[in-house]
This record gives sequence, C-alpha cells and structure tokens, in this order.
Amino acid sequence: MTKESRTNTGTHVPGASDPEELREQVERTREELGRTVEALAAKADVTAQAKERTAAAREQAAEKAAVVADQIRDKAEQATRLVKDKTPDPVLEKTARATAHVRETATRAGRYAADRAPRPLLEKTGRAASFARANRDPLLATGVLLAAFLLMRRGRERR
Repeated sequence: MTKESRTNTGTHVPGASDPEELREQVERTREELGRTVEALAAKADVTAQAKERTAAAREQAAEKAAVVADQIRDKAEQATRLVKDKTPDPVLEKTARATAHVRETATRAGRYAADRAPRPLLEKTGRAASFARANRDPLLATGVLLAAFLLMRRGRERR
C-alpha cells in the first residue's frame, strides 16, 4: 500500500497504510474532538463563568479590604501619636481623670443594667462589648481625635 490509501468509502486518508493505522487516526481525532467539545462547552457555560468571576471578585475585594483596613489602622495610630504629642499635659491629665470617671460610671451603670435587663438584651450588649474590645485601638484613636477636635473648636469659640 502507498502513503495515501483509500478507505472503503473511496476517500483518501493521507499517511494511512493499513486499517490499524486508520483506527488509531480515528481514535486520535475523536480524542481531539472530545477536548474541543469540552472546551467549547466550558466557554458556553455562562453560570460557571459567572461563579468563577464572582469568586475572583470576592477574593480581590477581601484583599483590598484588608489592605485598606491596615492603612486606616496605621493612619489612626499616627493620628493618635500626633494628637498626644501636640496635646498639653494638663489636657492629657484632665482627659485621664475624665476617662477614669467615665469608666467607673459605666461600670456602675453596667452592673445596674445587668441586674435589671432581660437576657436577650444582655447577650446583644455582650456581643457589642466583645466587638469594642477587639477593636479597641481604632475606637480609642477615634475618641482621641474627637476630643482634640472639640477642644480646638472650643478654643476657637473663646477667641
């Protein structure tokens, strides 16, 4: 037989010299066609593509949120240090005394409320307190900035 032989339908198959070789070529062609069909099916599966894009967007958003949270935390720490450095000692002492007084009052109010509050309310306030403890630094920085702003505003009003 030659490199070009005829099939039983009379068409030429380049390079085929015997039926076994033809079967192998047919099998390879089927495998290639199967892979092509799978690739086309994957491209046509809009739902799967949307899920993949959603997952990628969600992951990207989480990464950006973590970066932004770190930046905010750093800025808050810098602002806290700056305010502490620029705040006169008497103001810091007054703030410390006021903080201690507020803490004592809050403790007394908390005990009073705990004695008289219904259980679901106590559970919710417990969760809020846990959140505040977990985010203490940003909350304190915000409080210091607010206090500094109010003190500066009060000083401008007196002029």
